[in-house]
Amino acid sequence: MSRQLEILILDDEEIVCTRLKPALEKAGYRVETFTDSREAKGRLEKRRFDIVVTDLKMANVDGMELFRFVKERWPKTEVIIISGFVTVDVTRTALHAGVRDIIPKPFKIEQLKDLINKVADEISRSQDK
Repeated sequence: MSRQLEILILDDEEIVCTRLKPALEKAGYRVETFTDSREAKGRLEKRRFDIVVTDLKMANVDGMELFRFVKERWPKTEVIIISGFVTVDVTRTALHAGVRDIIPKPFKIEQLKDLINKVADEISRSQDK
């Protein structure tokens, strides 16, 4: 049996964290949420998460900066960006850099959960090899 996957969620809108955490925990994931990008980065300095879901536009550390930090420190961690500022250029830049996916806000929790489940399945299959 595969271990319980761990997800870090970072969004400066508290309501996003408040809604996502119980939905993802109910789906069987361990979830930590942050509304302060510096706190999230500090947590990521200390431990690896399987999946990071981050907002793009935030004070202090933006989503792309956090993505680069995560990939330098934990190359196998998958990063999903959620943002109300999605443009073709932003999407192209993010995906070219290696972001797993970018989801425009507002989004349905099920949409993000489906993507996370897909990524989780891929992670589990690669761990079983």
